[in-house]
Amino acid sequence: MTNPERDPALLTCETHVTPVVEIMTPRDVPLGGPRAMGVRRTLPQRGRSLIGAWCFLDHYGPDDVAQTGGMKVAPHPHTGLQTVSWLFAGEIEHRDSAGHHAMVRPGEVNLMTAGHGISHSEVSTATTTTLHGAQLWVALPDDARDTAPTFAHHEPTPVRGDGFEARVFLGSLLGETSPVATFTPLLGAELLLDPGASITLDVDASYEHGVLVDTGALVVAGVDVAKDELAYVPPGSDRLELRAGADAVRLLLLGGPPFGEAIVMWWNFVGRSHDEIVAFREQWQGQVTPDGLVDGRFGIPVDDPLPPIPAPELPNARLRERR
Repeated sequence: MTNPERDPALLTCETHVTPVVEIMTPRDVPLGGPRAMGVRRTLPQRGRSLIGAWCFLDHYGPDDVAQTGGMKVAPHPHTGLQTVSWLFAGEIEHRDSAGHHAMVRPGEVNLMTAGHGISHSEVSTATTTTLHGAQLWVALPDDARDTAPTFAHHEPTPVRGDGFEARVFLGSLLGETSPVATFTPLLGAELLLDPGASITLDVDASYEHGVLVDTGALVVAGVDVAKDELAYVPPGSDRLELRAGADAVRLLLLGGPPFGEAIVMWWNFVGRSHDEIVAFREQWQGQVTPDGLVDGRFGIPVDDPLPPIPAPELPNARLRERR
């Protein structure tokens, strides 16, 4: 008798089951400043903190910079994570304490590894009239979270097919592989779908996926997903079906195997305990002086004229682990 747990045919069928899609709606968060540029935050949420190692997703724009003032995020610290910047419109100037000075432009990914500690700033350029994009974080696994800070830039080659165009900025999809290094397996891609177009993607069945709809409306594995929503697709299927509605769709596809580690995330830090976060905050506050930023764990961004952002007060309760 065939063992049903080892039957290759049954194992293949299992990867094609229709996934149960969870819809995550954003909450509006002001970035601060006199005109408070707003973002739509879809990750983390109370019910879900991670998709693979992806632990944070802010989606913003299209914003008229003349009205919002654009992005002006002064030097601030990070530990234990990688930042991933992806733009649809506009231009952002990046400076960090590892000595990198670069531009973020549409269709080009900037990935900054904070590791042991880094500080950086992000400011939209004077020529930017419309700002539109996403800012994402990736949690570093325990064996890599103390790594030295680094920076990578990549302009993915578009992959085009019947009714779609894709740019794979992390991981592999549609025969294209990004050269950008990550510390856990990840997928990150932008897809454009023509009105009414559909595509079935071959994906890793061990990955969980997130589909953020930037424009239009989409059907993900048979479930309707509206503009600005994030669809969560659990592991278990090696195919992901996407279908555009009456309008063209732009989306971000994220993925990775379940992270498998508990994290503590507060402000700009990813750690493993409340006490660790308290120590990170104290170290950053020790660098912030009335005369500007002094050197320490997080360094000083190269040639940055902006005063640093002080850390907010910690809550009156111990920070809880997220999974």
